[in-house]
Amino acid sequence: MTQRIAIVGGGTGGSVLANRLADGLASELDAGDVEVTLVNESTDHVYKPVWLYVAFGQRDVSDGVRPLADLVDPRIDLVYDRVEGIDTDGKRLTLRDGSDLSYDHLVLATGATITPEEVPGLVEGAHNFYSADGAERLRDALADFTEGHLVLSVVGSPHMCPAAPVEFVMMADEWFRERGVRDQVDITYTYPIQRLHGKVPVHDWAEPRFAERDIDAVTFFNAEEVDPEAGVVHSMEGEELDYDLLVAIPPHRGDELVMDSGLGDGGWVEVDKHTLEAKHADDVYALGDASDVPAPKAGSAAHYQASVVAERIASRVRDRVPTATYDGKTVCFLEAGMNSATFLSFDYETEPVVRDESKFVHWAKLAYNESYWLTARGLL
Repeated sequence: MTQRIAIVGGGTGGSVLANRLADGLASELDAGDVEVTLVNESTDHVYKPVWLYVAFGQRDVSDGVRPLADLVDPRIDLVYDRVEGIDTDGKRLTLRDGSDLSYDHLVLATGATITPEEVPGLVEGAHNFYSADGAERLRDALADFTEGHLVLSVVGSPHMCPAAPVEFVMMADEWFRERGVRDQVDITYTYPIQRLHGKVPVHDWAEPRFAERDIDAVTFFNAEEVDPEAGVVHSMEGEELDYDLLVAIPPHRGDELVMDSGLGDGGWVEVDKHTLEAKHADDVYALGDASDVPAPKAGSAAHYQASVVAERIASRVRDRVPTATYDGKTVCFLEAGMNSATFLSFDYETEPVVRDESKFVHWAKLAYNESYWLTARGLL
């Protein structure tokens, strides 16, 4: 009997997983013993880290978009539709067009979405670089901004690409200096806990650099409401912060499909952090931003997780005991300005070591962004 593997979501995790399965189960696919179906709402694959560079006019939105069909092995069946229901007992997906898709193994790679509407005034009063449209609007606003108070406020956590807020203010500082207007621009960074980042080593690295560059930091600041007309952010702690240009990291939520299916609160699938198997359903996995693993919502984490899930499913298909596990491995580049960056890696047991920034690492990050398409395709 043919075993059916369904993947929901064609982002980094879903695409890499599909290609890993195509390689790992090549003989079974060729023999017709296995079918792999990837369901994605859009025909496009989006590489979201590009949006940060769009905001500073260094990239175009089109640089972060490719046809999904160009990235996924041709042996994978692509279905462009929305999954609107999961019957984990009957092992069946319901699609928007009314059809059903049965599975033996299901992987949810449904990602995360931003929900700025959760905070009153945030939609009207703030920019963000977590969407293509948002990055373009921010690019235009920054181009016109030559004086005043720029505030970057981390409103929601967890959020995609945890290093990005630190990167943004350091890039903005240098970008304004290059334009000769830094003396007329004040920059403030806010974070919800009493340090600059969730990872202590990142805080320790960023704190002196913020001080050197006159980037003000307001910690333990949880934005509760934005008054766009007055240009004020109100925090839960009772503080007020004036701004002329507000850039926010909005709240994030997982897919409603996850909540509706009883697989996890907030849209994050509750999984075993090592096996990535769902806690509330059999033969269901989640990876990348869709899961509740205590690892960053970052592309590299999704990439490593995809390899683990691919190996575990291949073992199940071959009626073997799965042994592959995820150790929390994450790799992250962190821009320290427009021309230098640092690099860190860590896992569940090991905290990152953040080294001094360099031009070499900056160019390595840009090179990775360019080669990402080959990596997702499994050619690197």
